[in-house]
Amino acid sequence: MVTDTIAAISTAVGEGGIAVIRVSGPEAVAEVGRLLRSKTPLTEADSHTVHYGFIIDPVTGDKLEEVLVTVMRAPRSFTTEDVVEISTHGGVISVKRVMDLLLKQPLIRLAEPGEFTKRAFLNGRIDLSQAEAVIDLIRSKSDRAFSVALKQVEGDLSRRIHEIRQTLLETLAHIEVNIDYPEHDVESLTSEFIKEKCTQAQAGIDRLLKRANEGKILREGITTAIIGRPNVGKSSLMNALVRENKAIVTDIPGTTRDVIEEFVTINNIPLKLLDTAGIRETIDVVEQIGVERSKAAVNEADLILLVLNGAEPLHEDEITLMQQIQHRQVIVLINKSDLPQQIDLEVVGRYFPEENRVKLSVRTSEGLESLEEAITHLFLGGQLESGDLTYVSNVRHIALLNKAAASLKDAYEAADSGIPIDIYQIDVRLAWEQLGEVIGDSAPDSLLDQIFSQFCLGK
Repeated sequence: MVTDTIAAISTAVGEGGIAVIRVSGPEAVAEVGRLLRSKTPLTEADSHTVHYGFIIDPVTGDKLEEVLVTVMRAPRSFTTEDVVEISTHGGVISVKRVMDLLLKQPLIRLAEPGEFTKRAFLNGRIDLSQAEAVIDLIRSKSDRAFSVALKQVEGDLSRRIHEIRQTLLETLAHIEVNIDYPEHDVESLTSEFIKEKCTQAQAGIDRLLKRANEGKILREGITTAIIGRPNVGKSSLMNALVRENKAIVTDIPGTTRDVIEEFVTINNIPLKLLDTAGIRETIDVVEQIGVERSKAAVNEADLILLVLNGAEPLHEDEITLMQQIQHRQVIVLINKSDLPQQIDLEVVGRYFPEENRVKLSVRTSEGLESLEEAITHLFLGGQLESGDLTYVSNVRHIALLNKAAASLKDAYEAADSGIPIDIYQIDVRLAWEQLGEVIGDSAPDSLLDQIFSQFCLGK
């Protein structure tokens, strides 16, 4: 438990309608009350009430800002501590004046990044998986990703983990009784019973891991490199997908000299688009650097959109490029389909099947819907399921679930081979602890510091 009082700006710095400063801790109400001139003294205010007034400098008596102050008394607040939120006029100067005054008070210090959420976790209001979902909520790049994160904040994933852990806890209890009192043989505890419980827990983990790929895509997005020779329509495709002129488009080959990044959402799948320089042999020093960066982007990409000019025969550089990327996740785009076609699709077919090819015309927008459908089917096998929103999207969670599954597999095999119960009890307990680390029941302090340091200041 922590006993000091912290404060931080909770809204983005800049011009806006309002800015909010959050203060949390045992002295929050008293300390802010010393600075507030309002009709009702803040120390006498009821929980969850809003008070109009002015922030006054106690030394000079000057009015610093006109504010609305919200009081939330413990334990009915985000941190479960006394919390005061000060709403000032939006703008850098107004919020800075109030924040500077608060930090001059001896009982208030500046909060660390993520410390409000960390206190909510330490005080038992949320578990670690819910706390991590707060980051996902803030960073969501699509409606679907936001909905998934919101479900996790509400504790949907936590409930699934608790159910599996309860199964393992009951199993461990039976094992302990059997070891201590073998003459009683509680509930006919046998290796078959252990195998049944391990299978039950394993099934719960498998259900979560089955959709982990979808969850990871929703959370992190798909890094998508748009590649091809110069002047085949890469930048035009980028602009069409973003629906904005982000990249310069001209008839001069080699216009794009660097990698341009932009986020776009397609069928609720976030894509990080990388418009690359045209890949070709060149003596231009600047273009050479662009080509090397394009090749690096290809190596890092989850998905490659190879753009070919359907109105021209295949170039030697394009055949070489297809050979290099044929074993990657690739969608081949035959652009300029509105013009007479000269491309040899039989050669393209040697490297990529027809279902991975899309004919389109970026100029007329024909075929863009087919591209969106191809991306969805390639990564998710169709539309995301609309009912259950329980996705495991956090890499840490996925790794721990895989470890727990491996521990249960070891326990099952040990039980099946007739090894004494007290030996494979270790594997069952290990799985229980690994699942506990997902929700923070057995998380080390170093892990907590690492997780909460990713939050922005004031969250």
